[in-house]
Amino acid sequence: QVQLVESGGGLVQPGGSLRLSCAASGSIFSINAMGWYRQVSGKQRELVAAIRSGGSTNYADSVKGRFTISRDNAKNTVYLQMNSLKPEDTAVYYCNAVGVLGVGFPPGMDYWGKGTLVTVSS
Repeated sequence: QVQLVESGGGLVQPGGSLRLSCAASGSIFSINAMGWYRQVSGKQRELVAAIRSGGSTNYADSVKGRFTISRDNAKNTVYLQMNSLKPEDTAVYYCNAVGVLGVGFPPGMDYWGKGTLVTVSS
């Protein structure tokens, strides 16, 4: 089985920074892409940032220039550095892994973490 565990959420003032981490556990050979999504109650989950195994990235327009996604392939871990946070960044942030290959689970599946709450407020 594959599990994604997020950490690093919390309360921060506008203009502040947070760093989210997500570690994938299990007998994993490779993960095609990892990403972060966020969801506000009553709204659809939206992509924040994603990074492929080769290092290419894409970001939502609303976070470009403020957020940076990175990953450590050896540790099956993805990070999201969030700077210049705004109240509208408040949401539950979910980690996503796409195209996971390994032992003990079907090949190429996608997985989600349980989410970590980020609150930007003074």
